[in-house]
Amino acid sequence: MNVGISKHPDLSGTFLPVTTPFDPVTGDVDIVAFRANLRHWFQSPISGVLIAGSTGEAAFLDEEERITLLQAASDLVTENGLVISGTGSESTRHTIRLTKQAAAAGADAVLVSPPAFYKGAMTPEVVSRHFRSVADASPVPVLIYQVPLRMSTIDLPTGLIAELSQHPNIVGIKDSRGKLDLVGELVEQTTEDFQVLVGSGALLYAALETGAVGGIVAVGLMATAGAAEISVGFGEGRTTDIGRIQERIAHVHQKIVTEMGVPGIKAALELLGLHGGEPRPPLSTIPEVRIDEIRSILEAADLLTTAGV
Repeated sequence: MNVGISKHPDLSGTFLPVTTPFDPVTGDVDIVAFRANLRHWFQSPISGVLIAGSTGEAAFLDEEERITLLQAASDLVTENGLVISGTGSESTRHTIRLTKQAAAAGADAVLVSPPAFYKGAMTPEVVSRHFRSVADASPVPVLIYQVPLRMSTIDLPTGLIAELSQHPNIVGIKDSRGKLDLVGELVEQTTEDFQVLVGSGALLYAALETGAVGGIVAVGLMATAGAAEISVGFGEGRTTDIGRIQERIAHVHQKIVTEMGVPGIKAALELLGLHGGEPRPPLSTIPEVRIDEIRSILEAADLLTTAGV
């Protein structure tokens, strides 16, 4: 396609990398529970949602499930809200296939992780060719996903991101390394219209001050109003208010999102009255002995009171 066709979306604000609930009996995607969660999250002024991200257990979803989730999100997204879909895969061909399917199902943009299985062969030249090929073929704008380095991934050099930022259909990056100095490098070295988002809910405020436009943060699944308010308040210059909010939810990010991952997040959602459920095997449910720990973390952040549970 002509890569100049895609319009750059406004990626500013707080996005949520939503979880995928599964039926406890069949193990299938529970689309009713998924819709209920979305309705709750969309009550806050978030900028949109990411479907089939790391928090959504993308590695365990088949193509039909991704399409079903995207269609549901597209039906419920608020006016001016965006639906982003994770479409990264190990082969360029399959990534393009997933990307086209996502666009057809209603995605406004796609988030593409780098191929990492043959890590030693993934030179900057190879990775650049992969992202350019996907962006050339994509009907919607492409965001690069710098996956957290604790997962199976590669660390993308800033110079490579700066080069890719010149592609007309590569519009931004979600950087989940959790390092503010690297966010600053990306802001400084990429093109002016390239949009940097962070994946760490503990760094959202600081990243906005550094020049990022927003974040795709899992802590917002539990502290939706607060995470959304950080972006809104920053835009309105209410730095004192949002500084307090950031401090309050940073501990939730560090202790639940980073240390416990998807199982911990899903357990927290259950405590908040949302549909968390069990992760899909081989991920295991959080041990019962840690539920009280999660409850204490949420209580310390005033989230259980806010949720009314």
